[in-house]
Amino acid sequence: MTWSQTYAPVGGIGTSALIAAIPVVILLGLLAFWHVRAHLAALIALGSALLIAIAVYGMPAPLAFAAAGYGAAFGLLPIGWLILNAIFIYQLSVETGQFAVLQKQIAGISGDRRIQALMLAFCFGAFIEGAAGFGAPVAISGALMIGLGFKPLEAAKLALIGNTAPVAFGSLGIPLTTMAPLTGLDLLDLSAMVGRQLPFFSLLVPFWLVAAQAGWRGMIQVWPACLVAGGTFGTMQFLVSNFHGPWLVDIVSAAVAMAAVVVLMRFWQPAEESRNPAAPAPSAATLTAGAAWKAWLPWIFLTGFVFVWGLPFVKNQLNAWYAPKVPVPYLHQAVVKVPPVAAHPEKENALFTVNALSATGTALLLAGIGSAACLGVGVRRSLKIYGQTLLRVRISLLTISVMMALGFTTRYSGTDTTMGLAMAGTGWLFPFFSPLIGWLGVALTGSDTSSNVLFGNLQKVTAEQLGFSPLLTCAANSSGGVMGKMIDAQSIVVASVATGGHPDSPSAGTILRAVFWHSIALAVLVGFLVMAQAYWFPGMVPGAK
Repeated sequence: MTWSQTYAPVGGIGTSALIAAIPVVILLGLLAFWHVRAHLAALIALGSALLIAIAVYGMPAPLAFAAAGYGAAFGLLPIGWLILNAIFIYQLSVETGQFAVLQKQIAGISGDRRIQALMLAFCFGAFIEGAAGFGAPVAISGALMIGLGFKPLEAAKLALIGNTAPVAFGSLGIPLTTMAPLTGLDLLDLSAMVGRQLPFFSLLVPFWLVAAQAGWRGMIQVWPACLVAGGTFGTMQFLVSNFHGPWLVDIVSAAVAMAAVVVLMRFWQPAEESRNPAAPAPSAATLTAGAAWKAWLPWIFLTGFVFVWGLPFVKNQLNAWYAPKVPVPYLHQAVVKVPPVAAHPEKENALFTVNALSATGTALLLAGIGSAACLGVGVRRSLKIYGQTLLRVRISLLTISVMMALGFTTRYSGTDTTMGLAMAGTGWLFPFFSPLIGWLGVALTGSDTSSNVLFGNLQKVTAEQLGFSPLLTCAANSSGGVMGKMIDAQSIVVASVATGGHPDSPSAGTILRAVFWHSIALAVLVGFLVMAQAYWFPGMVPGAK
């Protein structure tokens, strides 16, 4: 059985687009205004998407439910498997006390509060974003800064602003590994394009962060540290994203940036040191080389295993050993895309693949096992920590699975295509608005991954209709989305909780007001950059002639 997509089932594209947008409006409305938990909001939106696909678009029910099942399965493997094992490594570090040692090392680099903000909110936050994501960077950075004497509101504000540049690559590249199969774009090309947009902001954000903390004069006093942190992070972000892939961009970039700032501190110090009034007194205890080495072991294992897993010859060998492609029942080559989306009618593939990319989570599990062994954690305790980790992320796994089910349903039913065709009316200004769509998606869903699922194919279709590169606009969705991360409800609540429990702890509304205009301004700057790449520097797009 085959079924041809239709993009204007109720007459004109405009009216059809309004109906097609109902699941997205429901999801965003439930999250933004009614504060419904993400997995429940996603389930309700999925139900409406299935109803519209079947009742309005005429999609056969078996195909619609098969599309949802395909998305749900993809949400669990590889994405859920990857997240579970990434969080396991973090929990292992916390449970063994090594994370506390790591805190002391990072905090002891400089007594200047501006340098500490760069190290914790920008560099270390990016490292945690690359390893775990999903709110962990804001929570950990905020708590660390309060421990160093930062005021709760300041800690929350800086943690949120710092958690921008790394978000597009997220936890081991998940936002992009999720978008690639939804849009049909090459993952490495998508990674390269984002890596040609965000380094400009990686250089800018450290200056912006310190200016928001200490004012223009305070930022000028530490500009060498801002330049070193942003310059090294942006450079590595470009190199890894363009020549390796999206998986280790944040981890490598953050590690190099932290190391560069540490080296700088050995040869340079700000002329006027700015200390937190409530900063704890320096401890007389010193860490041994062995303790310092152990604190970094889980993260060294993580970086090493994932890096090797991403090498082309390793992936090719793994795929040669085991890479089954299972056709999704009822769905594989059963949906036909038609003009104007396709030049001629063409069938959509639906192959569930377990390959080297899906096995990245396995690389993390091996990294966790190696870390446990080196840290002297026995099998029984390791299993206990793993069980606690699974319990902790169970709702997150459900949310991701349902979000992916929603995304695949809108893709195969053609509803996102209808919205894309309607948005083609923005004409020559679309490159400017393209990243703002991603910003809105992240601001309302709390996830660059979710925003890419919702709007990735829409960006592709609109770009094709207007004659722009789909790589440019899809990458812009992810790059623009990072600026919405600091104002999404999840991040604001996490920041509020992480900095709570103090007499002057801020409310969620106070934190939102503190970062809102920073988010707007940075998102607009991304829009101008994408406009420039579309019209004046098209050679920056991979494969452009």
